[in-house]
Amino acid sequence: MHMLWRCVNMSIVQRIIEKRLSGERLSLEDGILLYQGDILTLGKAADTFRRQLHPTDTVTFVVDHLIAYTNVCVDDCVFCNFYAVPNTAKANVMPKEQIFKRIQTLVDEGGTQVMLQGGVNPQLDLAYYEDLLRSIRAKFPQVYLHCFSPSELDMIARKARLDIREAVRRLKAAGLQAVPGAGAEILVDRVRNIISPKKISAERWLDINRACHLEGLMTTATMVVGHVETKEERIIHLLKLRDLQDETHGFRAFIPWTMANQNTKLDHIPMAGGEDYLKTMAISRLVLDNVPNFQTGWVTEGHKLAQLALAFGANDMGGVLMEETVVSATGVQFKTQPRTLVRLIQKAGYRAAQRSTEYDILHAYD
Repeated sequence: MHMLWRCVNMSIVQRIIEKRLSGERLSLEDGILLYQGDILTLGKAADTFRRQLHPTDTVTFVVDHLIAYTNVCVDDCVFCNFYAVPNTAKANVMPKEQIFKRIQTLVDEGGTQVMLQGGVNPQLDLAYYEDLLRSIRAKFPQVYLHCFSPSELDMIARKARLDIREAVRRLKAAGLQAVPGAGAEILVDRVRNIISPKKISAERWLDINRACHLEGLMTTATMVVGHVETKEERIIHLLKLRDLQDETHGFRAFIPWTMANQNTKLDHIPMAGGEDYLKTMAISRLVLDNVPNFQTGWVTEGHKLAQLALAFGANDMGGVLMEETVVSATGVQFKTQPRTLVRLIQKAGYRAAQRSTEYDILHAYD
Protein backbone atom coordinates (compact mmCIF):
# COMPACT_ATOMS: atom_id res chain seq x y z
CA MET A 1 0.00 0.00 0.00
CA HIS A 2 2.84 2.41 0.88
CA MET A 3 4.59 1.77 -2.45
CA LEU A 4 1.31 2.25 -4.33
CA TRP A 5 0.70 5.59 -2.56
CA ARG A 6 4.26 6.66 -3.36
CA CYS A 7 3.83 5.81 -7.06
CA VAL A 8 0.55 7.71 -7.28
CA ASN A 9 2.07 10.62 -5.40
CA MET A 10 5.11 10.79 -7.69
CA SER A 11 2.83 10.62 -10.71
CA ILE A 12 0.94 13.68 -9.47
CA VAL A 13 4.18 15.55 -8.83
CA GLN A 14 5.47 14.66 -12.30
CA ARG A 15 2.28 15.96 -13.89
CA ILE A 16 2.66 19.24 -12.03
CA ILE A 17 6.27 19.55 -13.19
CA GLU A 18 5.26 18.80 -16.79
CA LYS A 19 2.52 21.41 -16.50
CA ARG A 20 5.05 24.05 -15.45
CA LEU A 21 7.69 23.11 -18.02
CA SER A 22 5.05 23.31 -20.76
CA GLY A 23 4.49 26.94 -19.84
CA GLU A 24 1.45 26.72 -17.58
CA ARG A 25 1.41 28.43 -14.21
CA LEU A 26 1.17 26.52 -10.98
CA SER A 27 -1.68 26.93 -8.53
CA LEU A 28 -1.69 26.98 -4.73
CA GLU A 29 -2.59 23.29 -4.68
CA ASP A 30 0.17 22.49 -7.19
CA GLY A 31 2.78 24.20 -5.04
CA ILE A 32 1.70 22.38 -1.88
CA LEU A 33 1.75 19.00 -3.64
CA LEU A 34 5.27 19.61 -4.94
CA TYR A 35 6.60 19.34 -1.37
CA GLN A 36 5.71 15.63 -1.57
CA GLY A 37 8.05 15.20 -4.52
CA ASP A 38 11.50 13.64 -4.56
CA ILE A 39 14.18 16.24 -3.92
CA LEU A 40 16.27 15.29 -6.96
CA THR A 41 13.23 15.36 -9.26
CA LEU A 42 12.34 18.83 -8.02
CA GLY A 43 15.93 20.00 -8.38
CA LYS A 44 16.16 18.76 -11.97
CA ALA A 45 12.91 20.51 -12.89
CA ALA A 46 13.97 23.78 -11.28
CA ASP A 47 17.37 23.62 -12.96
CA THR A 48 15.68 23.05 -16.33
CA PHE A 49 13.57 26.16 -15.88
CA ARG A 50 16.57 28.14 -14.60
CA ARG A 51 18.46 27.21 -17.79
CA GLN A 52 15.63 28.64 -19.88
CA LEU A 53 16.23 32.02 -18.22
CA HIS A 54 20.01 31.78 -17.76
CA PRO A 55 21.41 29.44 -20.43
CA THR A 56 25.09 30.41 -20.09
CA ASP A 57 25.66 28.66 -16.72
CA THR A 58 27.20 31.83 -15.33
CA VAL A 59 26.62 32.31 -11.60
CA THR A 60 26.99 35.85 -10.34
CA PHE A 61 27.68 37.67 -7.08
CA VAL A 62 27.95 41.30 -5.98
CA VAL A 63 30.65 42.79 -3.76
CA ASP A 64 28.77 44.87 -1.23
CA HIS A 65 28.88 46.26 2.28
CA LEU A 66 25.91 45.84 4.63
CA ILE A 67 26.08 48.73 7.07
CA ALA A 68 23.79 48.51 10.10
CA TYR A 69 23.56 52.26 10.62
CA THR A 70 21.30 51.88 13.68
CA ASN A 71 20.24 49.03 15.93
CA VAL A 72 17.34 50.93 17.46
CA CYS A 73 14.08 49.18 16.62
CA VAL A 74 10.51 49.10 17.86
CA ASP A 75 9.36 46.04 15.89
CA ASP A 76 10.50 43.62 18.63
CA CYS A 77 10.56 40.51 16.39
CA VAL A 78 10.89 37.29 18.37
CA PHE A 79 13.66 35.97 16.11
CA CYS A 80 15.94 39.02 16.41
CA ASN A 81 18.88 39.39 18.80
CA PHE A 82 20.26 42.46 17.05
CA TYR A 83 17.87 45.24 17.97
CA ALA A 84 17.98 47.63 20.91
CA VAL A 85 15.06 49.40 22.56
CA PRO A 86 15.16 53.20 22.10
CA ASN A 87 16.97 55.18 24.81
CA THR A 88 18.81 52.20 26.30
CA ALA A 89 22.52 51.70 26.79
CA LYS A 90 22.77 49.34 23.82
CA ALA A 91 21.02 51.71 21.41
CA ASN A 92 23.16 53.44 18.81
CA VAL A 93 23.14 55.36 15.55
CA MET A 94 26.38 55.10 13.58
CA PRO A 95 28.10 58.46 13.01
CA LYS A 96 28.33 59.53 9.40
CA GLU A 97 32.13 59.41 9.51
CA GLN A 98 32.04 55.71 10.42
CA ILE A 99 29.64 55.03 7.58
CA PHE A 100 32.00 56.81 5.19
CA LYS A 101 34.93 54.77 6.50
CA ARG A 102 33.11 51.51 5.80
CA ILE A 103 32.13 52.63 2.31
CA GLN A 104 35.72 53.61 1.59
CA THR A 105 36.77 50.08 2.56
CA LEU A 106 34.21 48.70 0.10
CA VAL A 107 35.48 50.94 -2.69
CA ASP A 108 39.09 50.01 -1.95
CA GLU A 109 38.14 46.33 -2.28
CA GLY A 110 36.47 46.85 -5.65
CA GLY A 111 32.94 46.71 -4.28
CA THR A 112 29.99 48.46 -5.84
CA GLN A 113 26.91 48.15 -3.63
CA VAL A 114 26.09 49.72 -0.28
CA MET A 115 23.23 48.34 1.81
CA LEU A 116 22.17 50.65 4.59
CA GLN A 117 19.83 48.59 6.71
CA GLY A 118 19.08 48.86 10.41
CA GLY A 119 16.28 48.86 12.87
CA VAL A 120 12.95 50.63 12.61
CA ASN A 121 14.09 53.70 14.48
CA PRO A 122 11.37 56.26 15.33
CA GLN A 123 13.99 58.79 16.41
CA LEU A 124 15.31 59.34 12.87
CA ASP A 125 13.34 61.55 10.51
CA LEU A 126 13.15 61.95 6.76
CA ALA A 127 15.66 64.82 6.83
CA TYR A 128 18.24 62.50 8.43
CA TYR A 129 17.85 59.95 5.64
CA GLU A 130 17.89 62.55 2.88
CA ASP A 131 21.07 64.10 4.27
CA LEU A 132 22.74 60.70 4.66
CA LEU A 133 21.93 59.63 1.11
CA ARG A 134 23.04 62.95 -0.38
CA SER A 135 26.27 62.88 1.60
CA ILE A 136 27.13 59.39 0.41
CA ARG A 137 26.23 60.23 -3.18
CA ALA A 138 28.46 63.31 -3.09
CA LYS A 139 31.46 61.49 -1.59
CA PHE A 140 31.06 58.13 -3.35
CA PRO A 141 29.19 58.67 -6.65
CA GLN A 142 30.38 55.29 -7.93
CA VAL A 143 28.53 53.14 -5.36
CA TYR A 144 24.99 51.88 -5.79
CA LEU A 145 22.65 52.63 -2.87
CA HIS A 146 20.49 49.56 -2.26
CA CYS A 147 19.03 50.59 1.10
CA PHE A 148 16.25 50.50 3.70
CA SER A 149 13.77 47.67 4.15
CA PRO A 150 10.03 48.23 3.60
CA SER A 151 9.61 48.38 7.40
CA GLU A 152 12.14 51.20 7.61
CA LEU A 153 10.46 53.03 4.73
CA ASP A 154 7.12 52.68 6.51
CA MET A 155 8.49 54.36 9.63
CA ILE A 156 10.14 57.12 7.59
CA ALA A 157 6.87 57.88 5.81
CA ARG A 158 4.71 57.72 8.94
CA LYS A 159 7.02 59.94 10.95
CA ALA A 160 7.03 62.49 8.12
CA ARG A 161 3.24 62.13 7.75
CA LEU A 162 3.66 61.47 4.06
CA ASP A 163 2.10 59.06 1.64
CA ILE A 164 4.55 56.21 1.04
CA ARG A 165 5.01 57.15 -2.62
CA GLU A 166 5.91 60.73 -1.72
CA ALA A 167 8.41 59.52 0.88
CA VAL A 168 9.98 57.12 -1.63
CA ARG A 169 10.06 59.89 -4.22
CA ARG A 170 12.01 62.15 -1.87
CA LEU A 171 14.46 59.41 -0.90
CA LYS A 172 15.03 58.61 -4.56
CA ALA A 173 15.73 62.28 -5.27
CA ALA A 174 18.31 62.19 -2.44
CA GLY A 175 20.11 59.20 -3.97
CA LEU A 176 18.27 55.97 -3.14
CA GLN A 177 18.53 53.57 -6.10
CA ALA A 178 16.97 50.27 -5.00
CA VAL A 179 15.36 48.67 -1.96
CA PRO A 180 16.18 45.27 -0.36
CA GLY A 181 13.37 42.87 0.44
CA ALA A 182 13.98 42.33 4.13
CA GLY A 183 11.06 41.94 6.50
CA ALA A 184 8.89 39.83 4.20
CA GLU A 185 9.34 36.71 6.35
CA ILE A 186 6.05 35.02 5.36
CA LEU A 187 3.43 37.29 3.80
CA VAL A 188 0.57 35.84 5.84
CA ASP A 189 -0.64 37.81 8.84
CA ARG A 190 -1.32 34.68 10.95
CA VAL A 191 2.42 34.02 10.87
CA ARG A 192 3.43 37.65 11.28
CA ASN A 193 1.18 38.04 14.33
CA ILE A 194 3.20 35.29 16.02
CA ILE A 195 6.80 36.05 15.05
CA SER A 196 6.67 39.81 14.39
CA PRO A 197 3.35 41.23 15.67
CA LYS A 198 4.58 44.83 15.67
CA LYS A 199 5.99 44.71 12.15
CA ILE A 200 4.07 46.01 9.14
CA SER A 201 1.34 43.73 7.78
CA ALA A 202 1.75 41.52 4.74
CA GLU A 203 -0.40 43.88 2.70
CA ARG A 204 1.63 46.91 3.80
CA TRP A 205 4.88 45.17 2.81
CA LEU A 206 3.44 44.56 -0.65
CA ASP A 207 2.06 48.10 -0.89
CA ILE A 208 5.47 49.61 -0.07
CA ASN A 209 7.16 47.47 -2.71
CA ARG A 210 4.46 48.52 -5.17
CA ALA A 211 5.16 52.17 -4.33
CA CYS A 212 8.89 51.67 -4.91
CA HIS A 213 8.24 50.00 -8.26
CA LEU A 214 5.85 52.77 -9.37
CA GLU A 215 8.46 55.37 -8.45
CA GLY A 216 11.10 53.58 -10.54
CA LEU A 217 12.97 51.75 -7.78
CA MET A 218 13.57 48.03 -8.26
CA THR A 219 13.40 45.85 -5.15
CA THR A 220 14.19 42.31 -4.09
CA ALA A 221 11.94 39.84 -2.29
CA THR A 222 12.76 37.39 0.48
CA MET A 223 11.04 34.46 2.15
CA VAL A 224 12.09 33.14 5.56
CA VAL A 225 11.05 29.55 6.34
CA GLY A 226 11.49 27.10 9.18
CA HIS A 227 9.47 28.62 12.02
CA VAL A 228 5.68 28.63 12.52
CA GLU A 229 4.57 28.73 8.89
CA THR A 230 2.87 25.89 6.99
CA LYS A 231 3.77 24.68 3.51
CA GLU A 232 0.52 26.22 2.28
CA GLU A 233 1.53 29.60 3.70
CA ARG A 234 4.87 29.40 1.90
CA ILE A 235 3.07 28.96 -1.41
CA ILE A 236 0.62 31.76 -0.59
CA HIS A 237 3.68 33.97 -0.03
CA LEU A 238 5.09 33.06 -3.44
CA LEU A 239 1.77 33.67 -5.19
CA LYS A 240 1.46 37.13 -3.61
CA LEU A 241 4.93 37.98 -4.93
CA ARG A 242 4.02 36.58 -8.34
CA ASP A 243 0.85 38.68 -8.51
CA LEU A 244 2.69 41.90 -7.66
CA GLN A 245 5.43 41.08 -10.15
CA ASP A 246 2.78 40.61 -12.86
CA GLU A 247 1.49 44.07 -11.98
CA THR A 248 4.72 46.06 -11.67
CA HIS A 249 7.67 43.95 -12.92
CA GLY A 250 9.67 45.54 -10.10
CA PHE A 251 11.28 42.57 -8.32
CA ARG A 252 14.84 42.08 -9.45
CA ALA A 253 15.58 38.94 -7.39
CA PHE A 254 14.17 36.47 -4.88
CA ILE A 255 16.08 35.12 -1.85
CA PRO A 256 14.70 32.30 0.32
CA TRP A 257 16.29 31.84 3.78
CA THR A 258 15.86 29.49 6.68
CA MET A 259 15.20 31.04 10.07
CA ALA A 260 18.21 31.18 12.37
CA ASN A 261 16.24 30.15 15.47
CA GLN A 262 19.12 29.50 17.84
CA ASN A 263 19.62 31.93 20.72
CA THR A 264 16.27 33.60 19.98
CA LYS A 265 12.76 33.27 21.40
CA LEU A 266 12.14 30.66 18.70
CA ASP A 267 15.01 28.37 19.74
CA HIS A 268 12.50 25.70 20.80
CA ILE A 269 11.60 25.22 17.11
CA PRO A 270 14.01 22.96 15.20
CA MET A 271 15.76 24.80 12.37
CA ALA A 272 14.82 23.81 8.84
CA GLY A 273 17.20 21.25 7.38
CA GLY A 274 19.11 21.27 4.13
CA GLU A 275 16.56 19.14 2.29
CA ASP A 276 13.76 21.53 3.19
CA TYR A 277 15.82 24.50 2.03
CA LEU A 278 16.72 22.90 -1.31
CA LYS A 279 13.13 21.77 -1.92
CA THR A 280 11.92 25.28 -1.14
CA MET A 281 14.44 26.80 -3.54
CA ALA A 282 13.33 24.45 -6.31
CA ILE A 283 9.60 24.85 -5.70
CA SER A 284 9.99 28.62 -5.51
CA ARG A 285 11.69 28.65 -8.91
CA LEU A 286 8.77 26.67 -10.37
CA VAL A 287 5.99 28.70 -8.73
CA LEU A 288 7.54 32.18 -8.82
CA ASP A 289 8.02 32.08 -12.57
CA ASN A 290 8.31 35.81 -13.31
CA VAL A 291 11.26 36.82 -11.11
CA PRO A 292 14.48 36.32 -13.10
CA ASN A 293 17.16 35.97 -10.43
CA PHE A 294 17.25 33.61 -7.44
CA GLN A 295 19.95 34.03 -4.81
CA THR A 296 21.38 31.36 -2.55
CA GLY A 297 21.45 32.13 1.17
CA TRP A 298 25.01 31.38 2.24
CA VAL A 299 24.67 33.73 5.24
CA THR A 300 22.24 31.33 6.94
CA GLU A 301 22.78 28.08 5.04
CA GLY A 302 26.57 28.04 4.86
CA HIS A 303 28.81 27.69 1.83
CA LYS A 304 28.19 24.05 0.92
CA LEU A 305 24.41 24.18 1.01
CA ALA A 306 24.40 27.46 -0.89
CA GLN A 307 26.64 25.81 -3.46
CA LEU A 308 24.19 22.89 -3.80
CA ALA A 309 21.33 25.34 -4.31
CA LEU A 310 22.86 26.30 -7.65
CA ALA A 311 21.53 22.96 -8.94
CA PHE A 312 18.06 23.68 -7.50
CA GLY A 313 17.12 26.83 -9.38
CA ALA A 314 19.48 29.53 -8.08
CA ASN A 315 21.66 31.54 -10.46
CA ASP A 316 23.28 33.99 -8.06
CA MET A 317 25.31 33.79 -4.84
CA GLY A 318 24.10 37.16 -3.54
CA GLY A 319 26.43 39.61 -1.87
CA VAL A 320 29.75 39.22 -0.11
CA LEU A 321 28.31 41.32 2.77
CA MET A 322 31.56 42.74 4.13
CA GLU A 323 29.71 43.52 7.36
CA GLU A 324 26.74 41.49 8.61
CA THR A 325 25.32 41.88 12.10
CA VAL A 326 21.69 40.77 12.25
CA VAL A 327 22.01 37.04 11.51
CA SER A 328 25.38 36.83 13.25
CA ALA A 329 23.71 38.11 16.43
CA THR A 330 21.98 34.71 16.67
CA GLY A 331 25.32 32.88 16.61
CA VAL A 332 25.16 31.90 12.92
CA GLN A 333 28.38 33.41 11.60
CA PHE A 334 29.20 32.25 8.10
CA LYS A 335 31.70 34.61 6.46
CA THR A 336 32.94 34.89 2.91
CA GLN A 337 34.92 36.98 0.44
CA PRO A 338 34.98 37.27 -3.37
CA ARG A 339 37.65 34.64 -4.00
CA THR A 340 35.74 32.16 -1.85
CA LEU A 341 32.54 32.65 -3.84
CA VAL A 342 34.49 32.30 -7.10
CA ARG A 343 35.96 29.01 -5.89
CA LEU A 344 32.57 27.68 -4.72
CA ILE A 345 30.92 28.59 -8.01
CA GLN A 346 33.67 27.06 -10.13
CA LYS A 347 33.86 23.86 -8.08
CA ALA A 348 30.11 23.45 -8.60
CA GLY A 349 30.73 23.46 -12.35
CA TYR A 350 29.66 27.00 -13.23
CA ARG A 351 31.37 30.13 -14.52
CA ALA A 352 31.77 32.85 -11.90
CA ALA A 353 31.22 36.54 -12.50
CA GLN A 354 31.06 39.66 -10.37
CA ARG A 355 27.95 41.70 -11.18
CA SER A 356 26.45 45.07 -10.45
CA THR A 357 23.23 45.54 -8.49
CA GLU A 358 21.45 45.65 -11.85
CA TYR A 359 22.99 42.27 -12.81
CA ASP A 360 25.37 43.65 -15.41
CA ILE A 361 28.58 41.60 -15.56
CA LEU A 362 31.54 43.59 -14.24
CA HIS A 363 34.20 40.88 -14.24
CA ALA A 364 34.09 37.31 -15.50
CA TYR A 365 36.46 34.72 -14.01
CA ASP A 366 38.09 32.02 -16.12
